[in-house]
Amino acid sequence: MNKLVLISGSSRGLGSSIAQSFVKNGYKVAINYFKSEDKANSLAVELGDSAKAFHADVSNLEQVQSMLAAVEQEFGALPSVLVNNAMTAYSFNGDDRKTAETITWQEISNHLDVTLKGSLNLIQSLVPSMKAAHYGRVINVGTNLVQNPVVPYHDYTIAKAALLGLTRTFAKDLGPLGITVNMVSGGLLKVTDASAATPDVVFDAIAGMTPLQKITTVEDFADATLFFASENSRSITGQNLTVDGGLTFN
Repeated sequence: MNKLVLISGSSRGLGSSIAQSFVKNGYKVAINYFKSEDKANSLAVELGDSAKAFHADVSNLEQVQSMLAAVEQEFGALPSVLVNNAMTAYSFNGDDRKTAETITWQEISNHLDVTLKGSLNLIQSLVPSMKAAHYGRVINVGTNLVQNPVVPYHDYTIAKAALLGLTRTFAKDLGPLGITVNMVSGGLLKVTDASAATPDVVFDAIAGMTPLQKITTVEDFADATLFFASENSRSITGQNLTVDGGLTFN
């Protein structure tokens, strides 16, 4: 197997931290971005020869396929590891959330298009090469709000719940091909672009409820994704690992 990973939505925030963790552990990284070209290119420069930025709207299959052709040309191979991290633009501010009475289908659909359809496009585009190698690692990024929706970010959580369903059903289908499919789910992470709008009092309250008495950082979460990419997880598939300091027991 090659140590090449594609991370969707990795120009900034959590995706950027995941990219940094993989490079530190000897992987080459294809950084996918949609709108944040400058940040993606800056991250690639920071990470050196082990990383390169590639544009694609992952909800668009043609763009995904063009991106993968560019990745293969750049690195001489297609990724053996896929991290589905991309999501539509979002702000985790409980004061601004939509309620069950006001949320629209369009708002839910916007999340499904990127979180679910984007992941489907990437997985299906990489399955042939993973199948040929009889090796592949798919790691989906989820949320502990699926287990415990203490703040009802309906559109975001519904899309992540659908991604958890995909994780489990695809794990069953792709396992015989040597491909594992797992999920890493975080709580409120400090700090991403999305959680930057969260008041400090909320971070402090959550930290006080965790057994570890701390908020999970993007670095904590990023390091956990490495487990599912490693050989240490070779007999694990269809699982959801919650990384939130013990706030949610899964």
